[in-house]
Amino acid sequence: MPTIITVNGERRSLDADPETPLLWVLRDELELTGTKFGCGIAQCGACTVHVKGEPQRSCQITLKDAAGLEITTIEGLSGKVAEAVRKAWASLDVVQCGYCQSGQVMAAVALLQAKPKPTDADIDTAFDGNICRCNTYTRIRAGVHAGSKMLGG
Repeated sequence: MPTIITVNGERRSLDADPETPLLWVLRDELELTGTKFGCGIAQCGACTVHVKGEPQRSCQITLKDAAGLEITTIEGLSGKVAEAVRKAWASLDVVQCGYCQSGQVMAAVALLQAKPKPTDADIDTAFDGNICRCNTYTRIRAGVHAGSKMLGG
């Protein structure tokens, strides 16, 4: 029996094992490779997607559990806040190797949607568990603040 999920606003019917992690469904079945595999145990944030607008680790959500949820990947991220984050990231050269950045961007967008003018403490809390092996945390924080300013925060 196929599983129906909604990804980036599009309903998809999938004939994959219902216990398959959403991360692998996105990457292997739907070819949405912006969501990255980092650790597989929800500790690094590279696989972050939005589920009903909230950041979630796709490595810990099964296909079965994703049925009926609104899932947004980095490829489907859009709107005023997403554009502000993208512009801020580019203007400040936030990215170094880039591997973790889809998860970082997903966290930034979710934070700015919930709190348009976050403090450093808000950013630290929102990004807790998002690992950047290149250690660009200072630039990530600056990017969130710059995105906030672009949005009038």
